[in-house]
Amino acid sequence: MKSRMKYNGRFCAGAVAALMVADVCAQQSSDIRLNQIGFYPTMPKVAIIRNTGSAPFSVIDVSSQDTVFRGTLTQQQQWPYSGETVSRADFSDLTSIGRYVLAVPGVGSSSAFDIKTRVHQDLALGVLKGYYYQRASLQLTSEYAGIWARALGHPDTSVFIHPSAATAQRPANSTISAPRGWYDAGDYNKYIVNSGISTYTILATYEHFPAYCARLNTRIPESANSIPDILDEALWNLRWMLTMQDPNDGGVYHKLTNANFDGWIMPVQATTPRYLVMKSTAAALDFAAVMAQSARIFRDFSAELPGFADSCLQASLNAWNWARKNPAVVYNQTQMNQQFSPAINTGEYGDSYFQDEFDWAAAELYVTTAQESFLTIANPLNHTAAVPGWGNVRTLGLYSMAQYRKSLTSLVDTSVVRDRLLALANSLRSSMSSSAYSVVMGAQSYDFVWGSNGVAANQGMALLCAYQLTGDSTYLRAALANLDYLLGRNGTTYCFVTGFGSRSPMYIHHRPSQADNIVPPVPGLLAGGPNPKREDSVTTYPSTMPALSYTDNFESYASNEICINWNAPLVFLAVGLEALTSADGLPTGVSNDHGRSPAAHEYGLMQNYPNPFSAKGGSAFGGNPSTTISYELASESMVSLKVFNILGEEVATLADGRQTKGPHLLQWNGRDRSGALCSSGVYFLRLEAGGVASSKKMILAK
Repeated sequence: MKSRMKYNGRFCAGAVAALMVADVCAQQSSDIRLNQIGFYPTMPKVAIIRNTGSAPFSVIDVSSQDTVFRGTLTQQQQWPYSGETVSRADFSDLTSIGRYVLAVPGVGSSSAFDIKTRVHQDLALGVLKGYYYQRASLQLTSEYAGIWARALGHPDTSVFIHPSAATAQRPANSTISAPRGWYDAGDYNKYIVNSGISTYTILATYEHFPAYCARLNTRIPESANSIPDILDEALWNLRWMLTMQDPNDGGVYHKLTNANFDGWIMPVQATTPRYLVMKSTAAALDFAAVMAQSARIFRDFSAELPGFADSCLQASLNAWNWARKNPAVVYNQTQMNQQFSPAINTGEYGDSYFQDEFDWAAAELYVTTAQESFLTIANPLNHTAAVPGWGNVRTLGLYSMAQYRKSLTSLVDTSVVRDRLLALANSLRSSMSSSAYSVVMGAQSYDFVWGSNGVAANQGMALLCAYQLTGDSTYLRAALANLDYLLGRNGTTYCFVTGFGSRSPMYIHHRPSQADNIVPPVPGLLAGGPNPKREDSVTTYPSTMPALSYTDNFESYASNEICINWNAPLVFLAVGLEALTSADGLPTGVSNDHGRSPAAHEYGLMQNYPNPFSAKGGSAFGGNPSTTISYELASESMVSLKVFNILGEEVATLADGRQTKGPHLLQWNGRDRSGALCSSGVYFLRLEAGGVASSKKMILAK
């Protein structure tokens, strides 16, 4: 006799629950797109489901497998930038802390996600720590870099003056020392123009959220000193930038570079000559802006850095004066190569319009010095605000004026500053209501460009600044929606930050990640994102649609390269959301160690990568033939590393014996002790070493 279940207008509760709870972890579907890390308890929680109409969905507790929330998908809506028809699952009313999956009958389930306070703290730490991994002129030791330790490369203590930059005081092929700095992207060169917006944004993160940033510990060599880690990281690049100014005239060299891009080698293997190329107006003004900003920040650290703030301000003034005398020096690499040798064929960062750079530099110098004369020469208030990028920096000056609006002189009408920024934020916020993905990103087709993920992060930064100006939580929610986009609520199903989420890029266009023989890429780096122009001509793009034109291929510099100016607004966005949503505005000392290696005094097991994975190479997320497991030993120890199933039964022994101090790396192919493939589901990895035990959860999917 058949049992008849009561239908309540939304779902048949017993049947749906039975379907969803059974083997939830094995049903993961790429048709469900959501933030793969998780959600704040009292903030919006939205998932996107592809090709499904108004159907029921449930949220299931991973531990108990109890259904804790039920809802109905919205009506279908098409997203023109992906060509998809999608529905939304809104489970914002679920506020209980826990680890969950979202399931839809006939579709499957999502990867597991957390609902908790400070849910993005590890992300904030990870994307800031990404800059440490980009440091030039430094050996990265296992104490701070874990399995991504590498030898010192590019000391840059003997850099040639390129003929294009030659002067009487610094003739062609003479040398100077210009160490430190961050590698700009997937290559090993250092560019002032892109360092400008990147360093500004890192410093602005500190300016906007100083109490939170003062407590952040990214476990870098400088962490023990009295300067916040975020400023120590910025200092690594600032000290290099200062070497890029010609002390004889105040001009600033455009970049420090090889003649050509290196191959897929580690920094220590890259030993070709390095050059300082010609000075440019853009470089001088970007430099002037950042040094003026640095001067006001580091005034508070005069005991730790005697004279540094004064040096920054003087360097800023010298660069400003050079740009006033040389207001239209364009860096045109093609023209330069026609006149000088060797030819330079690395990134150009060419720009021929400098009014926005003048406006930005004038604003920073005015904010720092209170001298109104700078704004009589150039003033960002004379123009509307736009989402910033390396070639459009005017809005950065408005951010600074807004942040210090209470101390500005009467020359500036602070209501105009506010109005300019809110007009930008309002245009961004309004696009959410019409977006099928309920995100700001993709308000216009031109959002999907080279570095589109940087666009999304910069939109989020603009929205957070609007929230700080108004207290209007709709701006905060819109910013969070763009973070959700970057972390998985997008058409590609990727969480675009390496080492985070259930499906993140494995093959980024990043020389250390491809040359170090370590399976997981360097963590905490934001991939460029969908780019329909596909300038690299790689053939593995799955689609030409703007929101889908992304490929996890190391040769795809147009969609899968990383870059310091894309990571920077993500630092601002992640740190800002954490600071603004935590009860005390501060980070907690508790971390799950996601995306970073333990300190040397610890015995630590890192999360396996990728997770979920498939033993058959055919996971729901594109096929991962095995999973990589890494751990670190503080000293030589007896090690036991075993895999257990959900019943607590031992499945496989991966290590059993004495091992040396330091990082270790191995793979598990999803097979048990007999060599048979394990069934899909949840497994637990347990490390015992040095009297310490730690565990991680793994998901094997078919």
